[in-house]
This record gives sequence, C-alpha cells and structure tokens, in this order.
Amino acid sequence: MSQDPVLDGYRQSIDNIDAAMIHILAERFRITQAVGAYKAAHALPASDPAREQRQIERLRKLAADARLDPEFSEKFLRFVIQEVIRHHEIAQNR
Repeated sequence: MSQDPVLDGYRQSIDNIDAAMIHILAERFRITQAVGAYKAAHALPASDPAREQRQIERLRKLAADARLDPEFSEKFLRFVIQEVIRHHEIAQNR
C-alpha cells in the first residue's frame, strides 16, 4: 500500500478486474477444451476461419462501442484464438 488512498483505491479496482479476467479466461478455455474434444471425436477441423473472422468483426464492433481500441481487442482475440486452435490440434493428435 502506498501513502495515497486514491491511488490505492484505483489499484485495488485494477486488481479485482485482473482477477475477474483470469477467471473469465479460465471458463472460456474450459468450454473451448470441450469444443476441441467434440471436434476431435467427430473428425472436425481444429479451426474454423469463417467463424473466427465473424468473431473478430463482432468483437471489434463491441470494442469500438465500449471505447476500447479495436486494434488492441483484435490482437488480444487473435492471441486467444491461436491458443484455442493449438489446444484443439493437441486434442486431435491424442
């Protein structure tokens, strides 16, 4: 804790948001792991480029509406998608 209660309050809020983001990402990856297992069991491809593009377009609009840089949101989503595809490829190779 610093000697500045205003700064400490902001930092506590940031810490809470960071924790929530981690929990949300964990839940998202639990669901995408199930998707990967389903795809592997049904011989479906690990990636779906058309859906990925629709998701990126949808989330760029959501980001703009929320006054978040759409470029940043796209980079973040592409990183997440790449990790999901990697998990799906691992599931298919089991």
